Amino acid sequence: MADLLAEWTDFHVAIVGATAALAGLVIVAASVNISVIVKSRTLTARLGSGIVMLVLALAVSAVALMPRITDAWFGAVMLGLAMAALILQISTARLLAKDPDPLDQKRWAKALIGFLPPTAYIVASALLLVDQPTAMFVSACGALIAIVAALVVSWVALVEVLR
Repeated sequence: MADLLAEWTDFHVAIVGATAALAGLVIVAASVNISVIVKSRTLTARLGSGIVMLVLALAVSAVALMPRITDAWFGAVMLGLAMAALILQISTARLLAKDPDPLDQKRWAKALIGFLPPTAYIVASALLLVDQPTAMFVSACGALIAIVAALVVSWVALVEVLR
């Protein structure tokens, strides 16, 4: 399936560039109001979650671009990266669940969206490890979901800074 990874090179190059740029933009946007953001544990956690989603997509695509990486190594590294992101998202979800702010509506949705990218990558890893070519499509969906989810999470958090 190494040829399959080669077929996805252009996609991974695009994802690496896009996610790196978006992560930088989120960090710059957050830094404008950093004094307000750091006063709220939930805002900090959600913005961190958005950045983690982008870095997850960036790291998986960067690994896919490594010369001569085997399918097994790519699947194992993708799984490790997804599990690390999942652990961070569990921490964020717990923090959101404990938020005492009565105005904080839809906590479950804010927490749930962060689980989507690592879950997609875990499924892609499992498919890759059992030699299913659909793994690359699922991985690509994970990257796209990570971008959309990170932008939504970051945008909502940054808007909440101004309310």
